[in-house]
Amino acid sequence: MTKKDQENKVEQKIKEIAQEVYDAIHLKEKPELESPIRSLNNVSYNEQEGFFKMLGKTKVRTLTASTIKTFAQTLRMMSLSKELIKAEDIATKREAYYVSKNWGEARFNEQPESDSVMDDIEAMMMVNREQIGFIPEEKGGAVAGELTVIDKDDEGKDLLIDCTRFGAGAYSIPSSVEHLRFKTKAKFVLAIETSGMFERLNKHKYWKTANCVLIAMGGVPTRACRRFIRKLADANDLPVYVFCDGDFYGYFNIYRTLKVGSGNAAHINEFFCVPQAKYIGITPDDITDYKLPTHPLKDVDIKRARDALKNDPFVKHHKEWQKATEVQIKLKARAEQQALAKHGLNFVIDEYLPQKLKNPKKWLP
Repeated sequence: MTKKDQENKVEQKIKEIAQEVYDAIHLKEKPELESPIRSLNNVSYNEQEGFFKMLGKTKVRTLTASTIKTFAQTLRMMSLSKELIKAEDIATKREAYYVSKNWGEARFNEQPESDSVMDDIEAMMMVNREQIGFIPEEKGGAVAGELTVIDKDDEGKDLLIDCTRFGAGAYSIPSSVEHLRFKTKAKFVLAIETSGMFERLNKHKYWKTANCVLIAMGGVPTRACRRFIRKLADANDLPVYVFCDGDFYGYFNIYRTLKVGSGNAAHINEFFCVPQAKYIGITPDDITDYKLPTHPLKDVDIKRARDALKNDPFVKHHKEWQKATEVQIKLKARAEQQALAKHGLNFVIDEYLPQKLKNPKKWLP
């Protein structure tokens, strides 16, 4: 399906929903808007499929006195989406929030409100937000190493971008990556949580030593970053190794989101996750084996761990993650990637990563 066909399909779906609302009102019935529930309680995980799959639970928003504002906001946001698609234009999530200031009583007071309605609409239509005309503000991530990205210039001609030739900098992943193609002889992709660790590895050309592609996720990876890694790995049959801090946020917000997706975006996880990813970052065993400096676990850390053990289908499926979580709770400690600098600034390059890559038994699924 071409991009134009996709746009026409989305525009037609918006018209159908609007028509249903109009018909209900015309018949003096209460109109309804139905969308999937976006949470871990509405997903399942099958290791063979490799991603969080949405179950059938939905929420229905009926037009009543108490829901009239949110109902109106949803319809206005859909109208804005239709305008963007028709004009072949885009709006950032922040711009969409400010556009609502012209909607009178239907305007949003805070951006999280508009973001939530936008997420409801894309889930309702089973598309990603870029297909309904909205893009995020944040960058997709940084890339360095043995990779040529094949983009398009303004005239539609191939534009070859060599990721080894950015000097002290790096290639920035764009907000939309579907049109990108790749050429590489790399052996693997190393996705890194922090920009600081990425900068160290890039400065010392670790990508050349290890013949790999380095990607800085900058925390929880954006959809564009996740899609970029997935497309690159699939197109070149590359393994993906993930290097995060040794804490529950790194494990279950950053790594798990990259590997299998999230409950919030379950309708698109199939395309925006990296099932082939393996975790080679800081583990509870590393904290002990390397005698790393640590920080005490906070109450919020313990809660995140307990919630994962109880509610996260990915953690409940993998006994290795359950064991690692229990061990770290007993340690009452967490460690950052940079803690490896205790043994020397380049210990991570000279010792830690080479040792990890040679010992798959130390990886977590």
